Amino acid sequence: MDFQKMPKVELHLHLDCSLSYEVVKRLRPDISPQIYQRDFIAGVKCTSLVDYLKCAVSGIELMQTPDQLRWVTLDLFNQLKQDGVVYAEIRFAPLQHLEQGLDPHEVVSIVNKAMLEAENATGIRAGLILCTLRHFSQDQSMETVHLVEKFAGTSVVGFDIAADEAGYPIDAHVEAFTYARKNGIRCTAHAGEACGPESVWETLENFFPSRLGHGVRSIEDPSLIKHLVRHKIHLEVCPTSNVQTNICPDVCSHPIDTLYDAGIELSVNTDGRTISNISLTQEYMQLHRCFHWNADKFKQCNLFAIDAAFTTEEIKKEIRDLIIHSPHYN
Repeated sequence: MDFQKMPKVELHLHLDCSLSYEVVKRLRPDISPQIYQRDFIAGVKCTSLVDYLKCAVSGIELMQTPDQLRWVTLDLFNQLKQDGVVYAEIRFAPLQHLEQGLDPHEVVSIVNKAMLEAENATGIRAGLILCTLRHFSQDQSMETVHLVEKFAGTSVVGFDIAADEAGYPIDAHVEAFTYARKNGIRCTAHAGEACGPESVWETLENFFPSRLGHGVRSIEDPSLIKHLVRHKIHLEVCPTSNVQTNICPDVCSHPIDTLYDAGIELSVNTDGRTISNISLTQEYMQLHRCFHWNADKFKQCNLFAIDAAFTTEEIKKEIRDLIIHSPHYN
């Protein structure tokens, strides 16, 4: 199997966690490969999700001006092109990019414009998901969901909550997700990563997302697995990232194979290409090595992914046809 040439869908991908050495060198010419490794790439094993997320700070610091945001976005599309990705949903928290005078609307506008430029250059279809963060206030969450609404009809396709799941309750964010639901804004939510099934239940019952970022600790509760299958809640699974944040000791111990066999609709994702130092092609290679996944399973996961994507039926059909008729899956 030629994993690189398989047309892929990636739904869980953080813009600020995916800066290549080439784009960092362009934005910070004095950096060396050694400093890049130290500041941008997390260790094979981190002590926690919070420890893993420390490396995101370096990327965010280099995404504060129009040129920086544009170059980081264009760079990520180049990475996706090399990795055989044909549809991607890229997420970031616009309120983290205001340090040099931009306002949130300008931040989203800049990234949205760069996305269109990159789509035209690479042929990759893509959507943009705006994130609130667990430590944000209610006002910040509402501001973020209003940005999703204001940019309806552009590359912006959905709303998410990310960051320290274990350290902050959901209370400040219920209003924003309620607003999203009432106004037809599509939602995903990080859960079942740093915390167990109780976090997933809480997220489902208060935020009503159609997808979960990670969600892999749902495996600890058989009744939750049945609920996810019954309600077709899609899991955006990121195996290497989950190993780094200590959900499991290694990829071969990851619950993805068990989740798939249980009937969960899931996709394979990198989370942060730089922080996890991984490509989607490499993730596929690991799953093939550990669980003997064949082309049919990868094909099905990509079909699950495009079905769950926050895009138009026209684009879904285009991507489905690419996957179904690809010689690399047949």
